Amino acid sequence: MLSLNCTHQQHPSSELFLPNGFTAKVFVDSLVTGVRHLSVSDNGIVYAKLKRPSPQGSVVMLMDQNKDGKADSISMMGHHGEQQRGNYSTASHIYNGYLYFSSQLKVYRQKLDSVTQLPIGDIETVLIDDHPHRSHEHIAKPLAFDDSGNMYVPFGAPSNNCQSPKRTPLKSGEDPCIELIDHGGIWKFDANQLNQTQESGQLFASGLRSIVALDWNPENKKLYAVMHGRDDLKRLWPDRYSSWQSALLPSEEFLEIQQGDHFGWPYCYYDQLIHKKVLAPEYGGDGEKVDRCSHYNNPIIGFPGHWAPNDLVFYNNHDFPSYYHGGAFVAFHGSTNRAPYSQSGYFVGFIPFENGEPTEEYDLFADGFAGVSPIVNASDALYRPMGIAFSNDGKMYIGDTNQGRIWQIEYTGNRHSYSPKDRKKMKDRFALAHIRTPDMNHDILHEGLELAGKQKFNLYCATCHQPNAQGDGNRFPTLVGTDWVTGDKKRLVKIILQGMEGPIEVNGKTFNGIMPPNEFLSDQDVAEILTYLRTHFGNQASPITSDEVYNIRHDLHSEL
Repeated sequence: MLSLNCTHQQHPSSELFLPNGFTAKVFVDSLVTGVRHLSVSDNGIVYAKLKRPSPQGSVVMLMDQNKDGKADSISMMGHHGEQQRGNYSTASHIYNGYLYFSSQLKVYRQKLDSVTQLPIGDIETVLIDDHPHRSHEHIAKPLAFDDSGNMYVPFGAPSNNCQSPKRTPLKSGEDPCIELIDHGGIWKFDANQLNQTQESGQLFASGLRSIVALDWNPENKKLYAVMHGRDDLKRLWPDRYSSWQSALLPSEEFLEIQQGDHFGWPYCYYDQLIHKKVLAPEYGGDGEKVDRCSHYNNPIIGFPGHWAPNDLVFYNNHDFPSYYHGGAFVAFHGSTNRAPYSQSGYFVGFIPFENGEPTEEYDLFADGFAGVSPIVNASDALYRPMGIAFSNDGKMYIGDTNQGRIWQIEYTGNRHSYSPKDRKKMKDRFALAHIRTPDMNHDILHEGLELAGKQKFNLYCATCHQPNAQGDGNRFPTLVGTDWVTGDKKRLVKIILQGMEGPIEVNGKTFNGIMPPNEFLSDQDVAEILTYLRTHFGNQASPITSDEVYNIRHDLHSEL
């Protein structure tokens, strides 16, 4: 374990909005590379899984030794140079005397001393992803544990919707989708067995595109998750979906999951606007047709699209008012692809349970992370909530991926007099631009798009790279001030036409994602988009003509 330099600077707009009686303070600020999931030991040690491993390790241990509400002891554990891809390292979970944590390819654990709750002994490998060379879009490995010694691990789908090539407009999906054989589901493993592979486990449930928010409810003994819905309805199917529909759909689904369940991915998605699971366009859907989707499980709640549910934690303590006991908190990391409407999410919600079963409503519990509303670009958000954990002494912790901040939240009011009026100010915040359902016409943020290149950039590119071309600082790189944009024209056109996959470095930062091929764009489309990109946002490079695109496309076809 090595010490870690960490600042306690106070950023502007750091106030959180909470129900009456709750207070928040900054427990720690600016942890390197940002925070993913959290857990808290019985004696109050906060274990934070970093978004990317540092040279010292991948898990930060935080202690408040003088009990002033701020971390005063900060050290590291975990593998040095742990293998992972991108920014999706996740999972921090204390179970049966061990701290379990994961990279994108492995699940590890380390024994905690029964008295000090500090890690002792060697780090052990519990699960090895036996498909390390397969390209993954959704490779995070959150964890949940039941009361019988089982560990639940999602294996996310390697594509958006089982298309090949991926994310290709007007392209049908594979039927049957062979990705469902070993991905797009949750597998159950023995939590105490080491060096398991996926074949060691049992498929528990299928039809689940991407899950990062996962937890076991110890009261009703059931597994729950909030699934990330698919993307790009408008970009991939412009003849069937409007920008407004694409911003709101599909739903992020809150699910009760039992053995053998199938939730319909990739064939179907849930539309919370009409309260139906409908056929995906890759399989003949038009936004209304149900067809085979009537055979799949429905969610309990359909949250609006692209809110990015990244943690789900059940609350079973009694320090908060009784209204919260047995309910589930959800961290919505926030959207990146809602243009031309405000990005949405960026808050922590709460799902009440009654008599051990979930209601079909949800509350806004903590807001103000982004610091702005509307949120035009994901990079405008100051903080993005990700991890949630609770301590035995009544404290709630919420971690952020942007600045590496962790908040400590306590209830200091009268638990016995807590009432709906104490939550009213939070209900009023549902009217804000980053949460409400946008008006189709009046809430467009980019009206009067004059240039054809700007219009097409916002349609085809801004969903990932953002309307300001700055990327989201996480999955999608900036297009500003980089030689990838202002440099070699042929290379740039080839990326648009052929797509790109694998690690690249942009302005000193490594990204490892997938840029889908856009060969369907006409030569004029490509020229207009790239000319706009090379001559705006502070970029100063020569235009690209449709003739140049034609020649490059022709050369590429000749090489085949």
